[in-house]
Amino acid sequence: QVQLVESGGGLVQAGGSLQLACAASGRTLSSYNVAWFRQVPGKEREFVAALSWSGASTPYADSVKGRFTISRDNAKNTVYLQMHNVKPEDTAVYYCAAGGWGSLTAGYTYWGQGTQVTVSS
Repeated sequence: QVQLVESGGGLVQAGGSLQLACAASGRTLSSYNVAWFRQVPGKEREFVAALSWSGASTPYADSVKGRFTISRDNAKNTVYLQMHNVKPEDTAVYYCAAGGWGSLTAGYTYWGQGTQVTVSS
């Protein structure tokens, strides 16, 4: 079992930056593919970025490509989402996921509880 806890969300102005963290416990995250998703009320949870266990593959959603970066620190058992040049449409609850692959939520076994990101215009 892997427990995931997100942090780092908050209120940020458009054009600003924010870093989200996802701390894992229970098992070593280095052997898992990980991902970030986001969800706004009334909409389905959508894929943001993923990082393969080897680091060789890092797909991003077109809407965040060039602005967001997913990374991991195996020593801290933590995954990060660095967000730059944020836009109001980035406002959502952000979730980290592990134990799967791809851009569909059904592909992942483990989920965090989410952290709210609000971008003001």
